[in-house]
Amino acid sequence: MTDQLITQLRPMPDDWQRALAVVAHPDDLEYGCSAAVAAWTDQGREIAYVLASRGEAGIDTLEPAQCGPVREREQRASAAVVGVSVVEFLDHRDGVIEYGTALRRDIAAAIRRHRPELVITLNHRDTWGGVAWNTPDHVAVGHATLDAAGDAGNRWIFPELVEQGLEPWAGVRWVAVAGSSTPTHAVDATPGLERAVRSLLEHRTYIEALTDEDPETYARGFLTKYAEATGERFGGRPAVAFEVFGR
Repeated sequence: MTDQLITQLRPMPDDWQRALAVVAHPDDLEYGCSAAVAAWTDQGREIAYVLASRGEAGIDTLEPAQCGPVREREQRASAAVVGVSVVEFLDHRDGVIEYGTALRRDIAAAIRRHRPELVITLNHRDTWGGVAWNTPDHVAVGHATLDAAGDAGNRWIFPELVEQGLEPWAGVRWVAVAGSSTPTHAVDATPGLERAVRSLLEHRTYIEALTDEDPETYARGFLTKYAEATGERFGGRPAVAFEVFGR
């Protein structure tokens, strides 16, 4: 068996209707998997976004009190481009999000509210493929999301959630991690790639602070390169990759 056959990515499970995406910051989903989200919403699937922070520490030239509302507006506009109308913020502090029971509780509560079959998050490991250090926020939120998928189904973990009317939800069947260096599955990005570019472009304030490159050139180049590279392991089609953990 060749290495090419060993490393081919499998199609994502498709026997689900509701998904919940949980990430640390505005733009996390747009850099990783919004082309897949666009394709899924086209199919009539329901997807909600939950962000641990408002990204208020993300732009050096803007004070957090100014930056947070700007990034929230951009995130809501960005989500709408790919068919997502539900965007919630947990109000953990950007840059210093801590892994622990408080974060797990908040994410478990979101899972109980939305009752997804598929949960999506971002790379929870210390590095991006061993060559670049990940941020503590990504690590904390990704790790807590994996744990909260189990917490959400156990009534004896965070029993106060039941008192708040959030009954256990043990219906999460998969957690899909975007941005993983060890992906297992992929989604054809072709139907959603153009909207993914427009979705990332809604984060214009952030992009203009990040690079001197023309925002559209930057967004299109970044997402197209990523999708084409992933497609080499998915039948040659541009694709979005995920590491999928079954439950």
